[in-house]
Amino acid sequence: MIFGQDRDELRNMYREAWSKFCKDMPLTPLENQIAAVIEWHPEYHDDLVNEALDREYTPEGGRGNPYLHMGLHLGIREQVTTNRPAGIQMIYKALVTKTGDQHAAEHQMIDCLAETLWEAQSQNRAPDEQKYLERLRRLNV
Repeated sequence: MIFGQDRDELRNMYREAWSKFCKDMPLTPLENQIAAVIEWHPEYHDDLVNEALDREYTPEGGRGNPYLHMGLHLGIREQVTTNRPAGIQMIYKALVTKTGDQHAAEHQMIDCLAETLWEAQSQNRAPDEQKYLERLRRLNV
């Protein structure tokens, strides 16, 4: 597991990666990945600098959780890099070609991943990889 279970520790990892990136300091490979995702999301930069680590991001608050969103980007990238579940790499490449935009392709895939994770959590079971892949394949239709 690349991330721990402690929310504040995880959020601090994002903040540190972004701070080091902004100061042009050397980054670890994981920090490079985190900084690349943060760079794509200028709407979150203020959160990383000014918000308290323990801020709650609830649907009632009117905005999504930036750390969750960026974590889903990292999850998609890890899946594509390792081609797990098998076939996701090909789906990703086709979707990037179709959209012409890596970020847009990842956002579409994130919706499928989030739905699959929510479904698994609500049913207290492991995510259904085949259902997830089917959701992703429908993006390329």
